[in-house]
Amino acid sequence: MFRLHERLAADTHSLGRSRLCEVLLMNDSTWPWVILVPAVPDIREIYQLEQGQQVRLLEESSALSKAMMTLFDGDKMNVAALGNMVPQLHLHHIVRFEGDPAWPGPVWGKQAPVPYSDNALEEIRARLAPVLVSMA
Repeated sequence: MFRLHERLAADTHSLGRSRLCEVLLMNDSTWPWVILVPAVPDIREIYQLEQGQQVRLLEESSALSKAMMTLFDGDKMNVAALGNMVPQLHLHHIVRFEGDPAWPGPVWGKQAPVPYSDNALEEIRARLAPVLVSMA
């Protein structure tokens, strides 16, 4: 049975579900940052997914990346599946901007997260809602 890792649950807001993944918003308003977590139990690596699931993950990741870059007019889309701190397979999608607080380096460990205010959370949920519909 699939269960979201407790660290992901603690650090994110749920945006809903795609055909394959739990879709999460990282609770750091510094960057538009969405995480896809395939809702498949006991998976740590992409190669462990069935072939159809691998294809679906790539389709969802590509659709999410394209939509986020359009919505937020970013300079670069960072997509990463590190898993060093959270072993459950999850794919980060982070819109980057030249001159952002971590540019051009990675966002991890650069600064403390800036949690979303209630209003900002509602706003980004509304902006991302059409993207989630297209991934369903």
